[in-house]
Amino acid sequence: MRPSQTLDALVRERLKQWPQRPPGVKSTALRDDAWLRGRPSEDVRCHPFLKLPGSTRWRTLPDGLWLNFGGTPVDAYVDIFAIEACGSLQNLLDKRSRFAPSTHSLLAVCPVQWLLSPVMPGDPTARWKVTGVLREEPTVPFIVPVRGMHVLYGLKRKHYQGFARHQLPQAHEFFAPMEALTAYDGDKNPDLHALIARASAGANFLTPP
Repeated sequence: MRPSQTLDALVRERLKQWPQRPPGVKSTALRDDAWLRGRPSEDVRCHPFLKLPGSTRWRTLPDGLWLNFGGTPVDAYVDIFAIEACGSLQNLLDKRSRFAPSTHSLLAVCPVQWLLSPVMPGDPTARWKVTGVLREEPTVPFIVPVRGMHVLYGLKRKHYQGFARHQLPQAHEFFAPMEALTAYDGDKNPDLHALIARASAGANFLTPP
């Protein structure tokens, strides 16, 4: 196994301990948030993924993926918060390109098995009931457009320092040293909370409703 694969596996293992709602994220919704952690999933064989409309081959599987369902049953959408661990600069460039702004929307694909499974160990509530936009138990994958996205990239220390000195992140991009993602109980890190709070729609409002 390559070192990058080992690092990715460690990040995913740590992210399994993170809650269903990204730590530190703020809300602006008038309705209750409907956050669910899609990746990493307890069932490694079944989890949401991102794709382009009409594509049957291209798909993006972030190391971490949280989905906040909104809208109505006839006009649903999802806001996403993704985490990508980048072991090299080439890996960073590839992953940034997958989340680059475009004229068409990404789609989030939620498999049936994932929707029917419990939210988390100890909570038997099926995920589809938490979305608030599915009226009945699904029998086909739920494919929903991505309204907004924020992405947190984890970089090795030398890459992180170089990027911070010489590059300008786009509005939806946030960066952290890899140690912040691989740390035990990293989701309780107050600095990480503060960063993720800025990576949410609520950070753009003077007084969120």
